[in-house]
Amino acid sequence: MLMPQGQVRIWLYVPPTDLRKSFDGLAALVRSKLLEDPLSGQLFAFLNRRRTQIKILYFDRSGYCVWAKRLEQGRFHSDVTGGDKQRLRSHELQLILEGIDTRAVRRFKRFSLPVERAHGVS
Repeated sequence: MLMPQGQVRIWLYVPPTDLRKSFDGLAALVRSKLLEDPLSGQLFAFLNRRRTQIKILYFDRSGYCVWAKRLEQGRFHSDVTGGDKQRLRSHELQLILEGIDTRAVRRFKRFSLPVERAHGVS
């Protein structure tokens, strides 16, 4: 998979999703449940009930793209907090795709820009 570059936002839709949905169905979920614009260039990840499949929807300037992965063994694991959507960083998405349980990952304090400066607002 092409991993997101720069400051692309990644959203995980937490409730289980019927992954028979494709471009239009997933885009409708983004609009109605995540309250985001599916044409924004952000990545939107969806997991099925058994957490054995993931689909990622994004718009790449000329049309929708859907990336999908089905595990032959095991499950996808993520540190799910409350609510319907969870913001992921690119490395967190990579950990989930690699089968690493993000709940068990130990995070050490690191410097990061304040939110205003990280998004170009001064």
